[in-house]
Amino acid sequence: MILDKIAASTKIRVEKLKKEAPFALVKSEALKLTNKNPFAFEKVIKNGELTFICEIKKASPSKGLISENFPYIDIAREYEAAGAGAISVLTEPEFFLGSDQYLKEVKKEVRIPVLRKDFTVDSYQIYEAALIGADCVLLICALLDTDTLKEYIKIADSLGLSCLVEAHDEDEVNSAIEAGSRIIGVNNRNLNTFEVDITNSVRLRKLVPKNISFVSESGIRNAQDISVLREVGANAVLIGETLMKSGDTGAELAKLRGSVKN
Repeated sequence: MILDKIAASTKIRVEKLKKEAPFALVKSEALKLTNKNPFAFEKVIKNGELTFICEIKKASPSKGLISENFPYIDIAREYEAAGAGAISVLTEPEFFLGSDQYLKEVKKEVRIPVLRKDFTVDSYQIYEAALIGADCVLLICALLDTDTLKEYIKIADSLGLSCLVEAHDEDEVNSAIEAGSRIIGVNNRNLNTFEVDITNSVRLRKLVPKNISFVSESGIRNAQDISVLREVGANAVLIGETLMKSGDTGAELAKLRGSVKN
C-alpha cells in the first residue's frame, strides 16, 4: 500500500537526517526558539469564517507531476493575496517531490501560517518543523496510535506548534479525539487506494465535537463542494490539486472564496 511505502521511506530519511544533525541537537535548537505567534494556525481556523488552507504541491503518487514549472514563491504570494488563511507546503521529497527549502522560503514571503505537510513518523520531525519555520505539523492517525498522537501533540505544544490530526474513518476520528486533538482533518482521499469521496467529511463531521476545529481535506473541486462543507459546519478546507492545476492559482482561489458568504 502506498501509505506504507511513504512511511517506510520517511523512516529511512529521518534516520539519515539524524546522522547529519543528531536528535539531541535538533531538539535543543528547537526549544531555544522564541515563537512570536504560538498556535497561529489554529487561531486562524477559529476566526469564525470558513478558512481556506491552500496547498503548494509539485507532485503526488496518484497524479504524478502536477506542476512542472513550479514557481512556489509566486504561488504562495498569490494564495495570500487571494485570501488564503494558511498555506500547506509539501516537504516529502520522494513521492511528492517536496522540500524543506520550499517551506523555509515560503515562510519568509507570507504573513499567514504555514503547515508542514509531511508524514510524521518520528518526534524528530516535529522539532525539525519548528526549525524550518512551520506553524503546524500533520499527524496521520493511520500511522500513529493514540498514545503516540498524545506524545506528539505534547511536543508540538511545547514549541507553540499546532497539529492537524488527520483521520479517514470513525476509529481514527475517535483516536484523534481521545488524543486531545484541537484540529481534526478528515481526508476525503483514502491514502491506501487514493480514491476520493467528499461525503467522507459530511459523514464524519457528526463525530467531531464543536469545540474541536474541523478541516475537510482533498477532493474539493468547486463551489458546490464548498457549499456542502460549509453547511455541515466545516471550519476550514484544505485544497491542493484544484488550485495547482488551474493555471491561475490566485484566480481559482478567489472564485472558490467568492462562493462563501459569511
